[in-house]
Amino acid sequence: MPGPPPSRADDESAADGGSRADGEPSSGHEPSSGREFSKWRSVLASAKRTAGDRAEVAVFVSGVASMGLEILAGRLVAPEFGSSIYTWGSIIGVFLAALSAGYYLGGRRAARRATYGNLAVLQLNAALYVALLIFAAEAVLASADALPVGARFVSIVPVTLLFGPPTFLLGFISPYAAELSGGGTGEASGRVYAVGTIGSIVGTFFTTFVLIPALDVTLVELGFGTLLIAGAVWTLGPQTLLRRRPTGSSSAASPSGSSASDHAVRAALIAFVLLTAFVASSAGFTLSTAVQGDTVYETQTPYQDLRVADSNGVRTLYLDGQPHSATYLDGSNEHVFEYTQYFHLPFLMAEDPDEIDKVLFVGGGGFTGPKRFVADYNVSVDVVEIDPEVIGTSKEYFSVEESPRLDIHNMDARQYLQETNETYDLIVLDAYKKDQVPFHLTTLEFMRLVSSRLDGDGMVLSNIISAPRGSASQFYRAERKTMNRVFAESYAFTTSDAGVVQNIEIVATKRETNFSERELRRLNDRRQVGIDLGEAVSGYQGSVPTGDVPVLRDDRAPVDRLLDPMLGSRYVIESAGNDTANANGANASARTSEATIQW
Repeated sequence: MPGPPPSRADDESAADGGSRADGEPSSGHEPSSGREFSKWRSVLASAKRTAGDRAEVAVFVSGVASMGLEILAGRLVAPEFGSSIYTWGSIIGVFLAALSAGYYLGGRRAARRATYGNLAVLQLNAALYVALLIFAAEAVLASADALPVGARFVSIVPVTLLFGPPTFLLGFISPYAAELSGGGTGEASGRVYAVGTIGSIVGTFFTTFVLIPALDVTLVELGFGTLLIAGAVWTLGPQTLLRRRPTGSSSAASPSGSSASDHAVRAALIAFVLLTAFVASSAGFTLSTAVQGDTVYETQTPYQDLRVADSNGVRTLYLDGQPHSATYLDGSNEHVFEYTQYFHLPFLMAEDPDEIDKVLFVGGGGFTGPKRFVADYNVSVDVVEIDPEVIGTSKEYFSVEESPRLDIHNMDARQYLQETNETYDLIVLDAYKKDQVPFHLTTLEFMRLVSSRLDGDGMVLSNIISAPRGSASQFYRAERKTMNRVFAESYAFTTSDAGVVQNIEIVATKRETNFSERELRRLNDRRQVGIDLGEAVSGYQGSVPTGDVPVLRDDRAPVDRLLDPMLGSRYVIESAGNDTANANGANASARTSEATIQW
């Protein structure tokens, strides 16, 4: 009586050197008794389970790696292209397209090419591409600016180049594993895709909540590369990997056409390349376009890429690759960036500047504004900053110290305003950067919440990034229209003479006011507020047309669409000069230079 027909897993077991899963030699003749037949069936079932486990481990590893790389892609791309809906849409679309292509081609080839050797090769080649990510990702992302592609779509190209190939390779693994797992087609497919989905869930949550908050991006990349190499080794199995091929024999060759020793050499070489890329990146020897100056600290926070760099006597905090705050290394408390001087404008506009004694800053960064307020005025300052790493960095590298007059709260600003019983004379909204605008801090409902936490004659200053006119001014005009629905008056001040994308300061008051540029100049000449604001007043903007922009609401705040015209535009940050107050009102804050950022 003949034995049961061999499965694909049985064929692979034989091809891996003629051994069964339990290490006993394969039988080439019919069982001579019922007892031997039962033993034969038991051994084959064990071999199938072992083979299936090896294939499913490969599927699990590919699921972890593919989703982990997708989450990591968002962090890698953000410094160059931001984290708008267009960026994330590009990332998700590229990964889905690459996986779909891999699934399709893998399914067509599975019947002929699905072997454990090929499963291992796919994982090893994906690991090799991770090494390329470590070494060249920043340069590829930076060079994308030169592409003749619309700003909304430009991130698709580098994301495809960097993440398309490894994701495509990982897409082959599931159909190959289904072919190798044995059983019915439906059963094998269901089991394989369930395991792959579980791997994707693990990769998503572990990368999001553990790896990125705790480790540098290159270390996370090294981890995924190492995982893929380990998955390849497990797929081959230690007995297969270490077995020597007899001279003149092909029995140790895997069905992929390569010997086990060839796979061992390949795995070792790719591990060496991966480790070399990591060491080179850690030492700064990469195709990188780093921030200006000497980097003194860098990390990945739960929210953004953070770097601190020193250049020409100035220490700058970079968030997602863009300068966010700066301070002089000689300990001077003067403003480095022009727009931070504008935070003092409410002291010109208050009925009595001395009555401003309680201030809230939404967004900390390098704490330039809060530190200066505490130094210049008899005020107590609360700061709400959502990123704990930003708070820690400001204390370590920007000399920020909490005190009875400076209190820092680590939480979301809207949550803080909902929970606090404090009221303020002035609230400064400084939580926006590039195209990454938290929409829930822009809406009508939020502005009403802000107003409820202000005293009767309180004011709010919102530091936004926009153009003062033209199509790139849509977000500025929508935000001003929204604030006008809540506050009695609003005033805007540009920070650059050019009509480019820049910092624009909007000051809104709860009480009825009617400040003209002339009146503000008179107040600047008469009042001593610790800083000359002549340049700030010169940026005074009158009313603006708002008929073509919406009021921003919680249920409809199309911030990404309003920011879209700014993509690819020149973003100018003016650098301040000597900002010491001048008693006669002369302009003592001449603009000495400007930092230009291509957005």
